[in-house]
Amino acid sequence: MSKLPAQDKNPNVPEEQQQEQGMTLWEHLDELRGRLVKMIVAFVIGGGLAWTKRKELLEVITIPFVDAWNKGHHPDKAALHFPAPASLFLAYVRIAAIAGFVFSLPFILWQIWSFVAPGLYSKEKRYAAPFVVCSCALFAGGGYFAWRVAFPLAFQFLLNMGDQVGGLEVRPTVMISDYLEFITRMGLAFGGAAELPILAFFLSVAGIITYKHLIKFFRYFLVVDFIVAAVITPPDVMSQLLLAIPLAGLYILSIGVAWIFGKKKSRLDEPPADGSTA
Repeated sequence: MSKLPAQDKNPNVPEEQQQEQGMTLWEHLDELRGRLVKMIVAFVIGGGLAWTKRKELLEVITIPFVDAWNKGHHPDKAALHFPAPASLFLAYVRIAAIAGFVFSLPFILWQIWSFVAPGLYSKEKRYAAPFVVCSCALFAGGGYFAWRVAFPLAFQFLLNMGDQVGGLEVRPTVMISDYLEFITRMGLAFGGAAELPILAFFLSVAGIITYKHLIKFFRYFLVVDFIVAAVITPPDVMSQLLLAIPLAGLYILSIGVAWIFGKKKSRLDEPPADGSTA
């Protein structure tokens, strides 16, 4: 990466940004390729480690299902079925891939930040560590909420729909592929929704939105909230409410985040009371 000549340097522009301006498009693409390779390697390593613990991971993610099954007083023991010989192997691969993504998420987020950071000012780069920590914590918190609260309630509601219908007995037979599809979609939905305060933080710091904008948009957000919940969750009211209600709470939290971190910026941008210019 070539640096600007000494006589062409702008004293008002930080050194890091002057060096960044000297990078060509191909250099940016080469750096992006390198970081993508690192993220893929981290994902593969995480997935490989998860593969060695695939049975333990399956046991953990089926705890809500087993508890809901036992509480429903079903005649048979809780079980997941697979229709083809390779189905269980593919299910374990999927479990390892999901766990590998979760394990490598902090490293992936750090690589994303490292790629964006050279274009930021020094005062903005101080948010690097909080960004990675808070993003991972919120994603993990959303996933934990899904596993601890949403999954048990959803399974109890759905499994108990099996009943005696006239002379016909309707029993639930859950395939392992369908189960993994259910928890993956729900887990990613809750984890992604938990990132809303982080998004509000960066948009407010950048001056793109303010807490007043979020307050005005709240009524429209409620409509979008339930539409999104209906699209990305299974087609039952319980699952939709379990996502829509916490997402509305996260939006309210985002308003507070925008008020705290956007308020300082707005004060700096206000003109002096005497009408003079700085």
